[in-house]
Amino acid sequence: MKAPRKSKTEYNPTEIEPKWQEVWEKEGLYQAEDFSGKPKYYVLIEFPYPSGAGLHVGHIRSWSAMDSYARKKRMEGYNVLYPIGWDAFGLPAENYAIKTGIHPSKAVAQNISNFKKQCKSLGLSFDWSREVNTTDPNYYKWTQWIFLKFFEKGLAYLSDVTVNWCPFCKTNLADEEVLANGTHERCGNPTERRMQKQWLLKITAYADRLIEDLKLVDYSPRIRIQQENWIGRKEGINITYPIDGTNEEVGCFTTRPDTNFGATFIVVAPEHPIVAKLLDGKFQISKDEIKKIGEYVKRAKNKSELDRISEGREKTGVFTGLYATNQLNSTKLPIWISDFVLGSVGTGAVVGVPGHDLRDFEFAQKFNLPVIRVVVGSDGDTSSIAEARQVQEKEGTMINSGFLNNMDINLAIEKIMDYLEEKGWGKRVVSYHLRDWVFSRQHYWGEPIPIIHCPSCGIVPVPEDQLPVELPYVEKYEPSGTGESPLANVKEWVEVSCPKCNKPARRETDTMPNWAGSNWYFLRYLDPENNNAIADKDKMEYWMPVDLYQGGFEHTTLHLLYSRFVYKFLFDIGVVPTSEPYAKRRSHGIVLGPDGRKMSKSFGNVINPDQVVGKFGADTLRLYEMFMGPFDQTVTWSIEGVEGCFRFLRRVWYLSHSKISRQKTTGNLLASLHRTIKKVSSDTEDLKFNTVVASLMEFVNSWQGSKNGLSKEDLRKFLLILAPFAPHMSEELWQHMESRSKNQESGKEKHDSLFIIHNSIHGQSWPKFDPALVEEEIVEIPVQVNGRLRGTLQIAKEEAGKQSAVESQAREDERVKKYLAGKNPQKIVFIPGRLINFVTS
Repeated sequence: MKAPRKSKTEYNPTEIEPKWQEVWEKEGLYQAEDFSGKPKYYVLIEFPYPSGAGLHVGHIRSWSAMDSYARKKRMEGYNVLYPIGWDAFGLPAENYAIKTGIHPSKAVAQNISNFKKQCKSLGLSFDWSREVNTTDPNYYKWTQWIFLKFFEKGLAYLSDVTVNWCPFCKTNLADEEVLANGTHERCGNPTERRMQKQWLLKITAYADRLIEDLKLVDYSPRIRIQQENWIGRKEGINITYPIDGTNEEVGCFTTRPDTNFGATFIVVAPEHPIVAKLLDGKFQISKDEIKKIGEYVKRAKNKSELDRISEGREKTGVFTGLYATNQLNSTKLPIWISDFVLGSVGTGAVVGVPGHDLRDFEFAQKFNLPVIRVVVGSDGDTSSIAEARQVQEKEGTMINSGFLNNMDINLAIEKIMDYLEEKGWGKRVVSYHLRDWVFSRQHYWGEPIPIIHCPSCGIVPVPEDQLPVELPYVEKYEPSGTGESPLANVKEWVEVSCPKCNKPARRETDTMPNWAGSNWYFLRYLDPENNNAIADKDKMEYWMPVDLYQGGFEHTTLHLLYSRFVYKFLFDIGVVPTSEPYAKRRSHGIVLGPDGRKMSKSFGNVINPDQVVGKFGADTLRLYEMFMGPFDQTVTWSIEGVEGCFRFLRRVWYLSHSKISRQKTTGNLLASLHRTIKKVSSDTEDLKFNTVVASLMEFVNSWQGSKNGLSKEDLRKFLLILAPFAPHMSEELWQHMESRSKNQESGKEKHDSLFIIHNSIHGQSWPKFDPALVEEEIVEIPVQVNGRLRGTLQIAKEEAGKQSAVESQAREDERVKKYLAGKNPQKIVFIPGRLINFVTS
């Protein structure tokens, strides 16, 4: 494509865009005002990790869409806060530093500089005066302060726990950082399991509130459901089973105690205390059996939890030689060890009811264990269960279950719980999938944990007036390989005096996880220079909660859950004014490469946004990223789509200079403009950015095909609704119109500061549509299949002449669908505005 010529009638983004970016920044056009008389609106994006690769098109898809949303809100009269910052601590920066030999502090500074340059080249309307950086000591002072408050309230604690260990990164990982295939989400290498003393945050203390308070917020259904499932609240009962020949017993959590008459075995996790006692020879079993158990446990502990519980995986196990008694019917239950049971879930043991749990059935089949039917489903099948399809996991009626016989399972569950508790054989409990958050990392580039270990006083918090505990600059920041942080080798930093007794002591050398600084960053935007508090209380009262938080769906069980937990804790101790941080949360889909695969250097399909901006301009890239598909769905990059958006903007530029009427806009073009204003307004609010752009394109088609074109006043209205999506071009065309009307006498175009401040298109009011002009005349179109009437469509008159619109609506009509099911029309007869006929034979 030829480079645009520098002409008034040629669209030249390389000339227009830098000019307006400089003006907007100089005048602080997008700075939010604390305590403004306007209604506030806080738009938040997930602040990025500034990688060495720079911005990618996924960032731009999210940020440009939210930028358009923020711009529209400003034009609607809101005091909009749309801030930006940098989530710059953590493993990615450290791994990059190890790979390149550039110290993390230097690499991060370089990367942030590049990110800022790229952001500004896109014309994003961030309030740069509120920029934050998680690696700034004045920022992480408050990250450390939050940790101390958790410690003070007993919600931060040290414990020996089974952790995910990445041998490549030489650090421990949260469960959420291990992918389903057992690899580390960051480096892609296999992880292992091992015991280690770790700092944890007691997020489980907030489990119920994290579920219940989802009722207070507007999250998209799949976000809400994923959070509920991750927390995994289950009401059930812990049933105890005495182990024969010992004084020991094993407790099993179940939500289906009604099926307990059908129990035929017990399975314990490799991490269960009984297993440790078996390996220590505390039970009467042979050395060969102990050896088999030891070998199995070793193999199991090297698997990720997600791998162990994945559906369809072949069941494995080893018999302990022990039996327990089901006190309901005195049945002897063999005790097995299997890795599909996790020591950190429930009691670490499950009772096997293979007739009514598919997982238990697979285990029973593998090891030839009995299967007993105790529930009859709606099909009335009472035969022995020999196949997986017969396993009755749903509702039914009890059989072979003593006093529960003939009861519905729901009644039976309550009756058996009452009975077990009365007998002292069980206790009602609530169980959670959620576990306490492992908060330790054994790497250098992170916030130091503000704790001192004293031989005399034990664990001692660093006094608040000594915060921040600054991360020391070290030359050797590579992992030690011992499981300790590289900070353990910095003698002059580690060795300190105890704040209580003044005796020699040692600093905690673990650092905080990637997520520590991102749990509260949205609060620091409100008051980034405050040295005395996280933020001023009045400012938090004014701005919180965030009105719209937009980010990746992959962070639903990571950052989003963690930050809600931290914020709720801050609410409980009186720091923040609301119980939830985000009033509304939405997610965006990812952008795949042109080949339909995830963008990766190894695939050679990575799109460099700088090159797109250099060739087509920022407005084209922004517009295309919003146009390429529904905002919440995965989309595939297409250079043809980029070129199409550039051609669209070029047409707008041309028509704005050449097809302007001195007369009022009339007829269909005027109605089309007002329908477009209405649709752009509503679809932007609903985050339907692709249909926003489509409607703008449709209007330009009408404009181009009109006889006289738009009046100047209606051109202004069109530019106003285009402005959030193509801000540079809209500003240039707006200023051109304004300067011509105001300065025709002098023949000069003025762009002085005062003029820009008061007359920027981005400071104008959002246009209103005329309801009388958007009323669409509805017509009826008969729909035939093979000449027979199968339905009637109600469709706008303007759409009735378009075969694509009529055909699409006809195919979705439930009355027509059944006649087209499984058939491919050989011919479609369409009479515009009158009839459509699908010929299938």
